[in-house]
Amino acid sequence: MKVSVVTPSFSQSEWLRLCVASVADQEVDSEHIIQDAGSTDGTLDWLREDPRASVFVESDKGMYDAVNRGMRRAGGEILAYLNCDEQYLPGSLEAVIRFFAANPGVDVLFGDVIAVDSQCEYLMHRKMLPPLKWHTRLCQLSTLTCAMFFRRRVIDEWNEFFEPEMRFAGDAEWMLRLIGRGARMASLGRFTSVFACTGENLSHRSEARGELGRFCGRPPLWAALCRPVFVAHHRIRRLLGGAYSQKPFSFDLHVPGQTEGRVRRVVERPSCVWTPGGA
Repeated sequence: MKVSVVTPSFSQSEWLRLCVASVADQEVDSEHIIQDAGSTDGTLDWLREDPRASVFVESDKGMYDAVNRGMRRAGGEILAYLNCDEQYLPGSLEAVIRFFAANPGVDVLFGDVIAVDSQCEYLMHRKMLPPLKWHTRLCQLSTLTCAMFFRRRVIDEWNEFFEPEMRFAGDAEWMLRLIGRGARMASLGRFTSVFACTGENLSHRSEARGELGRFCGRPPLWAALCRPVFVAHHRIRRLLGGAYSQKPFSFDLHVPGQTEGRVRRVVERPSCVWTPGGA
């Protein structure tokens, strides 16, 4: 199986270098499609010359429009979406390919995520479970796109692309459509991805919840009143799924200013307290 990774890009040169390196050293059949909106920070000076990625420079309506453009160009059986400030851990795509090969009925797969700061130092981690409709509508999307992988039938047969007009919550709106369609989702049960908390992450802005409401409409009164129940159910699922436990571990990632391979981070006191996003 071939994996196509799409990265929307605009003037994030330093982070994009790490992202490209993390896809290039996966040692599987893959392609990395970068949709750049015309970076002005020197990104294109090196990106156009980098043979590890297929680069397309064109204006777009925003991040989700750029992702859609990349998905339409993708040739892999498995698709993924990785922002500039995100990267894959070693062996991640190989594990994803093995899972999809062994589970042909699964449409969408979620890996676990490690969050780091602007210096790529460990902050916390999040173990993923498939999202549920009302928790996503009322609270937030509990998964991260950097650890999401899906079969190309989602776009080829179902025509489920991201809403290009959205700026902040397009992943949540897209996920709600897949849930409504009955897409089969699963958790991989291993760390696949690194999410950098740069302070500029779009999904953490207050506008995200309001945008989701504008596109999905107001939830019914009964659902709004039951929000505490959905939150409690979500946390019980996570508890029973082992999301709140983690032994000390280490991981290897690409860091700013390091040009020779990955750097190891040792985590002696793991934390599942996800401070950037909330519940």
